[in-house]
Amino acid sequence: MSGKEIVRKRIIVYPSELVYLLYNAFKNIPSFKIKPVRTVFLRQVYFCGIETFGKMVFIGLFAGIVIITQITNLTGLGSGVLTGKILIWVIVRELGPLFAAIIIIARSGTAISAELSAMNVNREIENIEMMGIDAEKYLIMPRVFALSLSAVMLTFYFEFAALFGGITATSVFWDIPFEQYTTGMLSSLTITELIASLVKSILFGFGIASVSCVNGLAVSESITQIPQAITRATIHSLLIIFILDVIITVVFFI
Repeated sequence: MSGKEIVRKRIIVYPSELVYLLYNAFKNIPSFKIKPVRTVFLRQVYFCGIETFGKMVFIGLFAGIVIITQITNLTGLGSGVLTGKILIWVIVRELGPLFAAIIIIARSGTAISAELSAMNVNREIENIEMMGIDAEKYLIMPRVFALSLSAVMLTFYFEFAALFGGITATSVFWDIPFEQYTTGMLSSLTITELIASLVKSILFGFGIASVSCVNGLAVSESITQIPQAITRATIHSLLIIFILDVIITVVFFI
């Protein structure tokens, strides 16, 4: 088989692997009643979401200040209502889910792919299955849903912190009435905006988790393949979230 045929075969197989992994994750949802599975899930939520809370709020505060500064320079100091609207469009519609997804990829997606790669190379997954434990229920499914839940949590943290930081900065430094921003934000913060942000964060979480797991499980021969798997998982996760972002934006707002 030529090199081009191998690449073409991999391109065809890779999406099917992602779909198959997600299908099995949803199929194994009843396994949550098993205590060890719940324990793995809760540990992943703690690692992916709760431990990242402080960093996400910190990033959101400063991102909100930077964004509101640029918007104010564009619209002028007397356009508080318009600035509030743009703030919602930029942060809730786009940057919130994207920033949360990028942080998850950098911190949690790489960790999952590295962990599963090392377990596969050391034959730990094989040993787990030899003991009669379903690796898909114990290792994959909890990570997929934990990462998706964490994406929703971190998106909410970022959006709240960014909006708070932006409004506070303009109220303190430019003395723009808070009521102007409130009027603009409330007029733009529609159900559609909230649903779009929620859908993005959920699908981004599923996409990152599936890509990280598939690339981690693909390593089985040598420990030197682990860094390559992490790199692939990172690049492919970024590609997935931007593709999903375009699709969801088109569906909701065009």
